[in-house]
Amino acid sequence: MGLGATRTGAFAALVPTLPMYFSTWETYHTHTLFLGAFNGPTEGLIIACSLMVLSGIFGPAIYHTPLSAFITVDHPLVSFTGADLLPAILLIAFLNTHVPGCVDNVIKARRAANLPLMPVFFQLTPIVVYSAATCLWLGSPHSIVLSENYLVLWCLTHSFVFGRLTTKIILAHLTRQPFPYWTVLLTPLVGGSVFFGLAPMLMGGPIVDARWERVYLWSYFVFAIVVYARWAVLVIDAITNYLGINCLTIPLEKQRANEETRRKAKSG
Repeated sequence: MGLGATRTGAFAALVPTLPMYFSTWETYHTHTLFLGAFNGPTEGLIIACSLMVLSGIFGPAIYHTPLSAFITVDHPLVSFTGADLLPAILLIAFLNTHVPGCVDNVIKARRAANLPLMPVFFQLTPIVVYSAATCLWLGSPHSIVLSENYLVLWCLTHSFVFGRLTTKIILAHLTRQPFPYWTVLLTPLVGGSVFFGLAPMLMGGPIVDARWERVYLWSYFVFAIVVYARWAVLVIDAITNYLGINCLTIPLEKQRANEETRRKAKSG
């Protein structure tokens, strides 16, 4: 599989994060998680599972074979492969089936509360920055993320980065806090996209040795784990202390109270 196909696949993996962010943003304002007629948890998973089945039967080469091998139609599109078309298909589906409903529901909720509309669209800034930085870094021909097969490390890192991005919105919604516009985990992403993506393209070549990008990627991974884990522990600790409960266990005093209740029920 060539670098171009790898880059296409990487961008295809970015697109599914967009509906998640929009739905989280929508829920923040409407207090309801809406699922449209075509959505990720149902149709999206069915499509993903179907692609996995096809991969198991025909192998990954099926996605890099021109459609003309399967479709006998004289059309320019059949010269493309499935991997070429997948990002465009996902993006078109997202823009046409998901975004309109999210925006419409947010507008209705804001108008019902007599609140201004423009501020809510500035709340899309985090996902714009996240997407732009990702495309800039992965799209650079001078980055080693794809050429040296660091995509798995990238995806593992960004499971924490994007997870922090959306869960901060969820927490702000549940605790009625202002909308969070930034997370510290975006800082290394923006820095990496400039240092290993934008700057080399402007300078006509890498500005540092490739080993420093490897160090940066691994450092970003460790940093993301530590920051997310610390934040998760702090949030869980604050919620459980406020509610007087334990995480994943029942407090000892409540266990004793339950045992006493059962004992009285049996004796009485």
